[in-house]
Amino acid sequence: YQRRVHGENCRMGKKIKKGTKGTATQYISRAKAIRKLQLSLKDFRRICILKGVYPREPKKNLKGLKTTYYHVKDINFLAHDQLISRFRDIKAHLKKYKKALARGNTDKANKLKEHKPTYTLTHLIRERYPTFLDAIRDLDDPLCLINLFASFQAHHDHNVPAERIQKCIKLSREFNMFVIKAKALRKVFLSIKGIYYQCEILGQQVTWITPYQFVQSMPYDVDYKIMLTFLEFYEVLLRFANYKLYSSLNLAYPPKVDPVLEHSEFYTYSSFILEEKKNTAEETQAKDQKYAISEEFTKETEQLYNCLLYTSDAADDLLCVDL
Repeated sequence: YQRRVHGENCRMGKKIKKGTKGTATQYISRAKAIRKLQLSLKDFRRICILKGVYPREPKKNLKGLKTTYYHVKDINFLAHDQLISRFRDIKAHLKKYKKALARGNTDKANKLKEHKPTYTLTHLIRERYPTFLDAIRDLDDPLCLINLFASFQAHHDHNVPAERIQKCIKLSREFNMFVIKAKALRKVFLSIKGIYYQCEILGQQVTWITPYQFVQSMPYDVDYKIMLTFLEFYEVLLRFANYKLYSSLNLAYPPKVDPVLEHSEFYTYSSFILEEKKNTAEETQAKDQKYAISEEFTKETEQLYNCLLYTSDAADDLLCVDL
């Protein structure tokens, strides 16, 4: 396009549409992200927490102050995760189960209940923590939340089952047992909120707080669904960390609980039985082959010992003396 301005030819480019360039293309609103991923708001919040994706604030407000924005790269990152397909399978399975119950088909409902689809979070641990040291640096929040739920009571209204609380008690005490065995505890501080602990693992300081052993009241103005989603991820992370820490001490994980001493649901420190990690025959054979000394090398060393004598004096600079 050309037009004449003040007697000169002036070239004009294409007109750029609004929202096709600049910061507008780097961010996406939450509503558009949910439509793109074809998820409900509940599942979208859940997968964002599990994958570690959080809202971003653009430099310039694009639509309004109340709109929540996410980075486009983060949403594309979520779109390729296998958890989305697993969430859809669980949702479709729940519809079939409810439909069978409504029609009175109890046999089909029982079969569907037995074959409920499940999912794992092991791949998320490997994605978010490439090395074990990264996981140790991020153990503060998992330990605080797990110890908090370990002090709770089962609550039907908040959907906090007794199994999750027992699991939290077991994980926290297994970690404490490692700290005791490794003598890694460095500081303890008593406060109004609870007891602060600080230990040192692989040169990294880990600090967490445990509430006092009082009856905890669970307020109704807290969103426990979000806390349970965080807890779901933190349980897997702490289980991975406990396994690696126990392996570093050559101890078997999980530690056995003595049924004679105490019931397994209480998990006191005296009831844990720490056993050394036993390698299988294949692992020991592989290690022997890996570190085995060849026969040719032993023959060469025998010939050297027969003909040469190395002086032990450092001033001689390991000179060889022929016999």
